[in-house]
Amino acid sequence: MSLIMGKPVPSFSVRDQDGNLITDEHLKGSKYILFFYPKDDSPSCTKEACSLRDNFKSISKLNYKIFGVSPDNEKKHKKFIDKYEFQYPLLADADLTMTKSFGLYGPKKFMGKDIVGVYRNTVIVDEQGIVQHIISDVKTAAHGQQILDLIA
Repeated sequence: MSLIMGKPVPSFSVRDQDGNLITDEHLKGSKYILFFYPKDDSPSCTKEACSLRDNFKSISKLNYKIFGVSPDNEKKHKKFIDKYEFQYPLLADADLTMTKSFGLYGPKKFMGKDIVGVYRNTVIVDEQGIVQHIISDVKTAAHGQQILDLIA
């Protein structure tokens, strides 16, 4: 399974930084944003997460929930949240089940090297669980505004 605009979001079930189970079924009836990123506290991922933090109020006013998704564990997510004062949960996809089901893991270039890793993508989902937007060209430092430009 992977992402297709206009189709249902792939099924998922993962824990947030506090151990709460978050699933696609629990989120039905809510609009939400899933931003997939490679690693807590790395320079680009921090810029992206902080941009969402800085635009959190504007995004929330449009009735969207925000979730970050990375392979980091719950404890690491908690530290990342506390360090930068994020107002939204981070989902611990340590075994990459969710990331792979979304088709967001595989070969890529990083600093000129061929590696295998998480594709930095953001998925915007409506109340029925239908994928409305897929952002694959993420502008890390301005990502919050990039999202607002699509949903406002």
